[in-house]
Amino acid sequence: MAAADVTVMGAGIFGLSVAYACLKRGARVRVVDPGGPGAGASGGIVGALSPHVPENWNPKKAFQLESLLLAREFWPEVEALSGRPTGYAPHGRIQPLADTRAVELAQSRATSAAALWRGEAVWAVIDAEAAAAGLPPGWLPEAGSGAYVRDTLSAHIHPAQAVAALAGAIRSRGGEITTAAVPEAAVSEAALPEAAAPEGAVIWATGAAGLEDLSRAFGRALGVAVKGQAALLGTGAALAPQIFAGGLHIVPHLDGTTAIGSTSEREFAGTDTDAQLDDVIDRARSVIPALREAPVIARWAGLRPRAYSRAPLLGEWPGRPGHFVANGGFKIGFGVAPMVGQVMADLVLDGRDAIPEGFGFPPDL
Repeated sequence: MAAADVTVMGAGIFGLSVAYACLKRGARVRVVDPGGPGAGASGGIVGALSPHVPENWNPKKAFQLESLLLAREFWPEVEALSGRPTGYAPHGRIQPLADTRAVELAQSRATSAAALWRGEAVWAVIDAEAAAAGLPPGWLPEAGSGAYVRDTLSAHIHPAQAVAALAGAIRSRGGEITTAAVPEAAVSEAALPEAAAPEGAVIWATGAAGLEDLSRAFGRALGVAVKGQAALLGTGAALAPQIFAGGLHIVPHLDGTTAIGSTSEREFAGTDTDAQLDDVIDRARSVIPALREAPVIARWAGLRPRAYSRAPLLGEWPGRPGHFVANGGFKIGFGVAPMVGQVMADLVLDGRDAIPEGFGFPPDL
């Protein structure tokens, strides 16, 4: 490949989305990740694309709304370009409501959603008969109130499939993805091997390890790694909505499997799966009768990047001209990725800062 206009360090969902957006603007792009696409948390299995509740509106929620709406075009385009499935399914979400108070709160949120979501999606309180419509037997969780929330903004995706498809779409547009090794000191020094030497603007999308490096470079906590564990079960309902019940995301993928998860562990002894995942599996089986005999076909654990403000960390690297950061997807990385790509391409290629308030570095850096 000829000299790149943009080098993206990291081939997780943020790095690939930024690379794809820059390619669509006509830039020459190289992506560098020694592990290849989806080697970190982006190679997971759950893929619940869900909005924050429609109340107490703020820039983060508005940004997420725009990204979830954009996803309806983004992921089908990626599939068409790559010829690979992403598992994207705009099938919505069902949540059981425990009691009268929960129903009243959900009804209030339905009113807010009608205004805030601009008619592009619906948040509605429905009865059990409506919630069960189209679901196979045993897929509707019990609701103490007899009522449920059904929203049409939620969708789901198969993370590992989506990352592979997005990498394919990048290559189809002429982008380069290399697995050249990057030394640990590269995040704060220019000592990169020739094969990975950045050209043009450099965007650091290096996940949990990158947040640790940034914290070390600035001498303050800019983010942490949070361990997540999830499981893939061999029984599914491909056309069903995702379900959020008992604190779990239950995602029936298009390939006939069901993902469940995940834990959020700030303290952990190792990065393998353990008894906490066994508990998640048991809870999911108690919530969804159809999963009680489903075999576990995969167990997954990974470190997800949580930025200091909980919002993604996007913007220019303070004191390092020509370098930028796109990190901190944590639980909403796939949901906000289409918009992250757009605003980072705006900033890097056009010098236009459309990044929402609260998504950047602390102002005193």
